[in-house]
Amino acid sequence: MRYESITEAIGDTPLVRISPLVHGLKNIDLYAKLEMLNPFGSVKDRAAWSMARPRLDGAVERGDTIVELSSGNTAKALAVIAGMHGLPFRSVTNRMRVPEVKDLLLLLGAQIEELPGQTECLDPTNTDDPLTRIHRMLSEADSGYLHTDQYYSPLNTEAHLTGTGPEILRDLDGRAPDYFIACVGTAGSSTGVASVLRRSNPAIEVVGLVADKSDFIPGIRNIDEVHEVGLFDPDTYDTIDTVTADEAIDGLLVLNRRCGMLAGPTGGGAYHGALRHLRAVDEELTERRTAVFIVCDRIESYLSYVRQRRPELLNQPPRRNSVATLTEAELAAVTSIDVDAARKWIAAEHPLVVDLRGSFAYAALHIEDSINIVDELFEELLHGGLPFGKKQPVLLACPVGEKSVRYAALLTRMGHPDVRSLAGGIIGWRDAGAPLVRD
Repeated sequence: MRYESITEAIGDTPLVRISPLVHGLKNIDLYAKLEMLNPFGSVKDRAAWSMARPRLDGAVERGDTIVELSSGNTAKALAVIAGMHGLPFRSVTNRMRVPEVKDLLLLLGAQIEELPGQTECLDPTNTDDPLTRIHRMLSEADSGYLHTDQYYSPLNTEAHLTGTGPEILRDLDGRAPDYFIACVGTAGSSTGVASVLRRSNPAIEVVGLVADKSDFIPGIRNIDEVHEVGLFDPDTYDTIDTVTADEAIDGLLVLNRRCGMLAGPTGGGAYHGALRHLRAVDEELTERRTAVFIVCDRIESYLSYVRQRRPELLNQPPRRNSVATLTEAELAAVTSIDVDAARKWIAAEHPLVVDLRGSFAYAALHIEDSINIVDELFEELLHGGLPFGKKQPVLLACPVGEKSVRYAALLTRMGHPDVRSLAGGIIGWRDAGAPLVRD
């Protein structure tokens, strides 16, 4: 097949049936839409080209910089597109979490602007966070930027309304599947595909998958984060379920080893979430059904992610003092205290209060006399041993209370006798009317 440009190769990705010998479903045919086979390696190729293409001629004439708030596949695709048209590309990100992606972006000539101290989750206590300010700046007329705006641009969704969704229908001989399962990042692919499929089959069940609040999965946002995305509409989905990092890795192992699909964590999460949902209905079905999930990208860019969480898969020894090794029993045993109890404990025992949010959020509002150690740095500190003396009681706080529970459980395992987690986090503290101070 001959093309005049690599961008013509975007789309028309295969729809591949997963063998029942792998998934074990009796009454459901399960298909994977292999978006990993787009030319730049992911489902984001479609959105990147859809968003950039209409304004490229003007951008080239002016010498604009293409810019996007992205630390992953959208940035990668846009970096390639920018380079093809002789334009610079800038990736603005709150945290570049995957080293291989950062290295690839640099190799592609991207400029990376990282916002120091930002956590992965936007914090409602910080009403003027840097991402919001930069978004406003990039959207100004004559800014010198072609801002593709993946979290709000309808062209993100349009790429899947005209491409991915119709392709699935075509490959299923014009019939929409009975189930569509997709991980939710910017919500462009799940929204666009679901809209197309639902027009063909109003009875389709659409399942959106988000990351567990205590986990980071590349390409998947948690339920709090998706509500910050302009394209997200909860009415798109009949069900919204969570997947954990471990479940995503389990899923990618099946796709990699049993299906020959070199899927990354997002595809693994989609497979795991799809199978969990479909198994719950499979036995009750009396007619044959069809389900489709999306494999978003490839595994090669996430080997360090896998190594950090499951080192044994790469013949590495387990990381010392890792939250990934916590058991449900250890998490359940954590002492979580509400705001009233925390205030009384602080007044009586003067524990060290550790705020795990990013530095911008901490500077905006925090508990008086607390110290700020960003969660990513705190995790590294714990790998080296107890960072506090055992005689010092410790109260851990994060935005909403999930991550602090995990770190409290780990500190308890490591021998700290009195560490507690703030239930509801800093947001719960604020909502209870407890005092917060500003730097």
